[in-house]
Amino acid sequence: MIHVPTAAGLHYAGDAAAWISAYLGARWVYAYRRGSVEALARQTAPSYFVSMALGAAAGAWAIGSLNTLQSKIPVLSHSVAGALAGGIVAVELWKWIHGVKASTGGPFVIPLTLGIVVGRWGCLFAGLPDQTYGIPTTLPWGVDLGDGISRHPVEIYESLAMAAFLGLYWNALVRKRAWATAHGFHYFALAYAAQRFAWEFLKPYTKIIGPLNVFHLLMIGLAIYASLWIAAGRTATGHSA
Repeated sequence: MIHVPTAAGLHYAGDAAAWISAYLGARWVYAYRRGSVEALARQTAPSYFVSMALGAAAGAWAIGSLNTLQSKIPVLSHSVAGALAGGIVAVELWKWIHGVKASTGGPFVIPLTLGIVVGRWGCLFAGLPDQTYGIPTTLPWGVDLGDGISRHPVEIYESLAMAAFLGLYWNALVRKRAWATAHGFHYFALAYAAQRFAWEFLKPYTKIIGPLNVFHLLMIGLAIYASLWIAAGRTATGHSA
């Protein structure tokens, strides 16, 4: 068991580090993938980003609170998974209203992934008050977050999983692979949904349907969304599913 020094305030330090990482990722995209940024600018308007921000904020607090209000000590909270889902819903509604049919999420993949990779470490060091800890484990890499119980470091699992996706995506983007250039955001959403769905079984959250919690259900919806976009793209280009 590995003892991890924790402090609730480190969650905010993790958030700050995540935002800085996302910003640096966005700078890289602007410098080396400027064409995708310019395409986004041509397809959208300032209201696109306002809608995205409002949707992300609403989704973050709605989904996060829906989960933690069911705990033994009900509290309001926010969630990156909820922010992602809320932002997607808001953007898709904006696109539908304005008649935009193409994918617009490509420029956000690297910033979002970097934010998740870095931000999850803030959740780990925030400890038990963050309510993102794992269930007990006897594995040698279990972490003690201050209560003497060895737990799955689910925050690290998620960080490493998304770092692996980032490496694959970055390599594919540089090599101009079709899946990364045309549907990078949807593969990001699918990868995030798959790994998050798996780790949710290692968290002590309240179950909603059978063994599934709120985030399991949300990830199923996110995976369906991404899969439909990918399938539609394959059909449009004449590739088989």
